[in-house]
Amino acid sequence: MATSTPDAVAHHDSGGGDRAGRIELHGIDRIPDDERHGRARELFAVWAAPNTAFLSIVIGASPVLLGLNLWQALIAIVIGNLFSVFMGAVAVTGPVSGVPSQVTMRAMFGVRGNRVNMAITGWFVCIAYLAINWAAASVTAFSFVGQLGVTVTIAVQAMVIVVIAVVTLAISVYGHATIVKLYSPLVVVLAVVFAVFAYFVLTQGQWASGTSTLHGLEFWAAMTASIGIVASAPLSYNNTSDFARYLPRTTSPVAVATWTALGAMVPSLILSPLGALAAASVDMSDPEAGLESFLPPWFIPVFQIAVIVGTIANNATTAYSSGLTLQSIGVRLPRYLTVLLDGVIATALTFYALLVSGFLESVNNMMQLIIALTGPVIAIYLADIVLRRNRYDGVELSDESPSSPFWYTNGINWAGVVAMVSGAAATLLFVNAAIFTGPGATAIGGVDVSLPAGMLTAAAVYVVAMRRTATPSLVK
Repeated sequence: MATSTPDAVAHHDSGGGDRAGRIELHGIDRIPDDERHGRARELFAVWAAPNTAFLSIVIGASPVLLGLNLWQALIAIVIGNLFSVFMGAVAVTGPVSGVPSQVTMRAMFGVRGNRVNMAITGWFVCIAYLAINWAAASVTAFSFVGQLGVTVTIAVQAMVIVVIAVVTLAISVYGHATIVKLYSPLVVVLAVVFAVFAYFVLTQGQWASGTSTLHGLEFWAAMTASIGIVASAPLSYNNTSDFARYLPRTTSPVAVATWTALGAMVPSLILSPLGALAAASVDMSDPEAGLESFLPPWFIPVFQIAVIVGTIANNATTAYSSGLTLQSIGVRLPRYLTVLLDGVIATALTFYALLVSGFLESVNNMMQLIIALTGPVIAIYLADIVLRRNRYDGVELSDESPSSPFWYTNGINWAGVVAMVSGAAATLLFVNAAIFTGPGATAIGGVDVSLPAGMLTAAAVYVVAMRRTATPSLVK
């Protein structure tokens, strides 16, 4: 028989407390008010450390590789990073409800419908990013190990991947308090290393190079695709309330949104332009080799270690959220076990990413197509926040029984489902990616307007559908 609050039973062990160096016991259950702590500004380091990473540089190189010149690439990077505002806005539901994003989205898709939503737009996206980021760190680690005089055989490569995965998952298993405590000094250390890296790139980069030969529709096709690639990173974070849910209920929503958005935006606005400058100056088909060509021999190992550590920081937060996502799908295991299970799956995919296809090509393809999922879902999330005026009851959201106010029709909120499908369809209609071009994009000369098309369609359909149904959970 279903209980009124199964999450609390299945996903929380008695003992409580959120302390650094101690395995977090909470899963997707609501954080009680007496366990809330911290300040909104802590969220800056939580998101800045993961984004002070190699992937931000690689993403910055993509616009130039698509044919834009340096200055056009910088414009695309700035516009794409403005979407960090959306990931900041999503975080405001955390302190109000005390539950992670994966549970909050039951209000949008229903108790059962959200399990399917989280399997596709949450769990799959987390696993994909874990694999891509570990692939990036591993490539760098292979080079670092080689410089130590070790012959990098397949066995050595496997060991390197496993070590990186183990360190990452250890941080994720310890959880929220450890991440908050660790990332504050870590972001400072990473910032110092990347500041030195920036000096070498800025002083050696060819500012006048990379002249674009694209005009008309070809230019706009490259520009919109570039914006989509950059924006796909912040739009993948529909889980930002995972780290805001421990904050006191009275924490300012504006502060939560601002510090979260800045944490993601500031590192990217610094590192991605460096990637663009590097791509305009040297061959970046091999990102690691291209970037290291700017550096003196003594600094290369330092840079490589920073790349590895930054990527571990990125994946630790991703693995943390993936564990919560797996619980929200219905896997009745403690959070630390769901984290480890996801880690095993992502490690296997990392081997595939490294041995089967080109790294940069994989990044570009995934970044462009992943918007078909992440853009619409974050648009629906934001629309729901506006409709409800950010009023969410964590106890009600944790109720998975048919008596839940978010049970809707047989556990499914069809307004959210139809909005999601409509948004994804609109995205695919106008996407222009290397492995797929929608008929709408073809009709307008390859210009990729999938991002606004998908998000606006999803939000509009959701708002209209929710207002027409006037469900009790909305008008309460």
